[in-house]
Amino acid sequence: MSPSELAKCRRVLTAALAVVACSGLAQDARAHPHVWATVRSEILLDNNHQITGIRHAWTFDEFYSAMAVQGLDKNGDGVYSAEELKPLAEVNVNSLKDFDYFTFVHIGDGDNLRLKPPENYSLDYDKGLLTLHFTLPLQKPVDTHKQTVDIDVYDPSFFVAFGFATEAPVKLAGNNVKGCTAEIKKPDPDSEEDAKALSEAFFSQLGPNSNFGSQFAQTVAVKCNDAHL
Repeated sequence: MSPSELAKCRRVLTAALAVVACSGLAQDARAHPHVWATVRSEILLDNNHQITGIRHAWTFDEFYSAMAVQGLDKNGDGVYSAEELKPLAEVNVNSLKDFDYFTFVHIGDGDNLRLKPPENYSLDYDKGLLTLHFTLPLQKPVDTHKQTVDIDVYDPSFFVAFGFATEAPVKLAGNNVKGCTAEIKKPDPDSEEDAKALSEAFFSQLGPNSNFGSQFAQTVAVKCNDAHL
């Protein structure tokens, strides 16, 4: 593998691209998942209690973080500046497009609502951990009155395992959030443990439309009442 190809592998976040582009990179490849991300999210509400977007902050595990930033400290000062991390942020965000940014907004069993391209995306590197920040606007605001809007965060292939932070995992943001709630619904921990026991051969057989990772979705259920409008 050439240096340029290796560099590309280090910068690819999404599961499918990582599997295809980096196949054979690690001699002692671990079973799924391969990357862990701690999730903090803000649900953006307008004055009418409609969800207009989601602001994410995903902090990646130490192993992935160290691999991803190799060669990015251009001036050798030991600090990864926003400018030095900008190309990596762009690659990650552009790659995530094909996978709906691992973010799925829906009402009940309805179809996922369409999202606009990310805004205000950036990376920071602190205490050995890389955090990706980005905002996902909804194509159309979705009403939260008399219905619960679910926001799922997961990788369909389970290459990346997402989990909400233990402190301040989710917050509602906007000028008028009174009467609104954001309830976290976590997946069955036993199912995740069972998945870790599956072989790489199992995951390699999953088709492109497989949604295996949905059973490990980190979900925020948002609902508002009319009293505070």
